[in-house]
Amino acid sequence: MKWERMPLGPLEANAYILSNEDKNCLIFDPGGEGNKINQYIKDQDLKPQAILLTHAHFDHIGAVDEVRSKWNIPVYVHPKEQDWLTNPKLNRSALPGRIKITSKPADYLVEKEGELHICSFTLQILFTPGHSPGSISYYVNEEGIVISGDVLFKGGIGRTDITGGDQKTLIETIREKLLTLPEKTLVLSGHGAVTDIQTEQEQNPFLKGFIL
Repeated sequence: MKWERMPLGPLEANAYILSNEDKNCLIFDPGGEGNKINQYIKDQDLKPQAILLTHAHFDHIGAVDEVRSKWNIPVYVHPKEQDWLTNPKLNRSALPGRIKITSKPADYLVEKEGELHICSFTLQILFTPGHSPGSISYYVNEEGIVISGDVLFKGGIGRTDITGGDQKTLIETIREKLLTLPEKTLVLSGHGAVTDIQTEQEQNPFLKGFIL
């Protein structure tokens, strides 16, 4: 398999495109600049199968409809954030100075943890709330990657000072769901550089000394 990181939109949220040897691909968090995503898919001669959202804040959903309509593919989201796609107040794009962002409703709700099979892809669903109530991380065991959205960053963690955020929940989530993955697992975060589980276990200052 191959994956591509694409920082997009005004907040440079990372979209990821995961593709296999058959040229099938999955698109994670198309947050903006859908033309760039679509052009990459065209240039690489890929066959999109689905859009998967780690969560539904505006900077991660801005190009959902542009990409979905281009390739006629379904969108997956956690049920706790299904209404965020259609509601700018919930997805935080209604704040002053921002352009209101909406998309059509999701096609599928990811309602339970476990394996999710799409085409020839097998993803392990991990519910990872704390930054938002419906955050999902997608673990691909055979590739040694986890697409974590805004849960865990290189040297940081997701914001919890916004509606639906909770620091205690987030720290507990990271410790129980992510730091228990193999140490060499790459963390494909929602913003910034790629890191790995071992590095964050040893060096992330937000995870040291926090008592639950």
